[in-house]
Amino acid sequence: MPSPELTALLYPLLRPAHIGLVGLSVAGYAARALGVFFGQAWPLAPAVRRASSLIDTALLAAGASLWWLLQLNPLGPDTWLGVKLVLLVLYIGLGTLGLKRAPTRVARAGFALAALACVGFMVSVAVTHHPLGLFAP
Repeated sequence: MPSPELTALLYPLLRPAHIGLVGLSVAGYAARALGVFFGQAWPLAPAVRRASSLIDTALLAAGASLWWLLQLNPLGPDTWLGVKLVLLVLYIGLGTLGLKRAPTRVARAGFALAALACVGFMVSVAVTHHPLGLFAP
């Protein structure tokens, strides 16, 4: 369990880093999805994929650090975090289909839009700290 001093020191650094990395990751995904839709090769280039993986790894590390620092329990009282984690897995799956796995261009566009909608809902869950996110009463 982290000390209150450590929490006071790290939280003001980790929270904005996590939020900034979310923005960078989603913007990068949206740009790559648009590139794929328009038949460009750059979105799947190894350097672009590595950069995306690096951003996502940093994002995951910041999120896990916040989870530990705040002692959140996604299976207990913090069910919003559990919902957010399930949505993260769904976003990854939809995002993969949107970039390269779906068989047609139209299907890739549909999956990419679904991935972005999923991440939008995930953000609403994070902001409201409620499993229903923007649909919370």
